[in-house]
Amino acid sequence: MSVVKLISGARAEDHSAIALRAARAASGFKSLGIGPGDVVAVYLRNDFPFFEASVAAGLVGAYSTPVNWHNSPDEARYIFENSGAKAIVIHADLHRGIEKAIPKDVPVFVVPTPPEIMSAYGISAELARSPSGARDWTEWLSQFPPIEAGPAEPPGSMIYTSGTTGHPKGVRRAAPTPEQAAVWTRVIGQVMGFNKAYGRPQDMVTVVTGPMYHSAPNAYGLFGFRVGANVILQPRFDPEELLQMIEKHRVTHLHMVPTMFVRLLKLPDEIKKKYDLSSLRFVVHAAAPCPVHVKQAMIEWWGPVINEYYGGTETGAVVFCNSQEYLAHPGTVGKAIEGARVLVLGENGEELARGATGEVVCRIPTIPDFTYHGDDEKRRRAEKAGLISLGDIGYLDEDGFLYLCDRAKDMVISGGVNIYPAEIEAELHKMPGVGDCAVFGIPDEEFGESLCAVVQAQPGTSLTEADVKSFLRGRVAGYKVPKTVEFRTDLPREDSGKIFKRKLREPYWEKAGRQI
Repeated sequence: MSVVKLISGARAEDHSAIALRAARAASGFKSLGIGPGDVVAVYLRNDFPFFEASVAAGLVGAYSTPVNWHNSPDEARYIFENSGAKAIVIHADLHRGIEKAIPKDVPVFVVPTPPEIMSAYGISAELARSPSGARDWTEWLSQFPPIEAGPAEPPGSMIYTSGTTGHPKGVRRAAPTPEQAAVWTRVIGQVMGFNKAYGRPQDMVTVVTGPMYHSAPNAYGLFGFRVGANVILQPRFDPEELLQMIEKHRVTHLHMVPTMFVRLLKLPDEIKKKYDLSSLRFVVHAAAPCPVHVKQAMIEWWGPVINEYYGGTETGAVVFCNSQEYLAHPGTVGKAIEGARVLVLGENGEELARGATGEVVCRIPTIPDFTYHGDDEKRRRAEKAGLISLGDIGYLDEDGFLYLCDRAKDMVISGGVNIYPAEIEAELHKMPGVGDCAVFGIPDEEFGESLCAVVQAQPGTSLTEADVKSFLRGRVAGYKVPKTVEFRTDLPREDSGKIFKRKLREPYWEKAGRQI
């Protein structure tokens, strides 16, 4: 590609055109009184205006807050109100679903839903059109001159955490100093492959495979745009379509989650062999544990281009490993990157020895510290030993490589014994006929909690509870074999493919009259 592009479906725009519209929108935001520390809510799927609105917010020193468009109206209203959003940019079809949730007197700018998104989500032409009387985003910003200059380092996005307990909280940082920005750029460049080791930015081509309301795809997509890489937006993840994109556009970089690997590996062999993937230079994954056999199979298929990092919205990436390091340390999520601190703590906050399992805490002290918007107490609870807990259980090996056992909130205590569902899920993924699965704790009168497995079988496959239990016996300890096995044709999941485990777990606890 000679001219750096942003591509979505059949549409393509030069980076310069997107940047110009962002500069015009920034002037528009400024005319509304939006400035440093304010918030612009971005209620969009992956589309050009997502970049325009996010960049424009930064140009006036404001935060862009991407909102999960799966939210119910009440959930959306909470984030609009809690963030204090001074403007909302939203796709037309999404606007119709939450119009009544939008606070009064907050300016709303509507983006007609484009054809590729209509097709991916089955949206009708009527819903895709801007409602009568709505302010059209593109028409509105076109009346303003480009802003002359913005802050040297914008504050970035304020991402709301998932809210597994109580309301979600906005993770927000002050605009970085030049020194902090340099560290941040180095870290992102390393873990996402956008650095000189992989060539010139204008020669890099990536696909944003996940929804940009998530922290990692948001950082990845916006950073790729910022450094001048070619960015392709996939409206909704489809495994074969991704292979087609890699071949057609000679894709060099990808950011993925393990569920996408699983879906890719389940494609028929003739499909997997059909496409030329030789352009790939740097594929990175994060956000969830990846079963060892899945990771090894991806490295065997795509070559030693698979990388991994671990971190969170609060900390950024703190550990990293490449394919060679992973194969030497199967199951690791990586080793602390330059400047990062990673410890494992015991129940009393003491640092544990190598090999001992406990709570993982981590931090890069030289990047801007975060706050939870409007919740200083939660921020204080997150800090332990001067580092930040992301809620994970794990251990460090003798070489300093970190291994995750499970999320602390997902750990099941059955009869006083700690059980990590991720271990059982990894074994179930090996079972012929299993498309996907989730294992979690449910109430048990005798043991406090017992294990439940919800299995999604591959099409045309017939599995029984006895099949699942028989497969697991001999592979895991007897007490780790789920007491309850349920089958579903579809599992509730986010648009990235990640399973909404909370939605599976809640009915069992509500039935027992208990909360989780």
